[in-house]
Amino acid sequence: MNSWFVYMVEASDRSLYTGITTDVERRLKQHQSGRAGAKYFRGRQALAMVYVEGEHSRSSASRRESQIKKLSRNEKLALIAD
Repeated sequence: MNSWFVYMVEASDRSLYTGITTDVERRLKQHQSGRAGAKYFRGRQALAMVYVEGEHSRSSASRRESQIKKLSRNEKLALIAD
């Protein structure tokens, strides 16, 4: 069973993208290359991985991703700072 991660990437417009993956480094490279990355990064660049939360199942990672996406920008920044 693979361990899933929930992550946030800061984009060039200072927005925060949230996603899930089994390989954080590979996923950041995909976002940065523009190939196989999220459509979100068309028109903006992925700068850096700013938050990673691990040891999830696929199901719990998806639930946590949904929870994070509902947070305000300030709440997300507080989560990153912790």
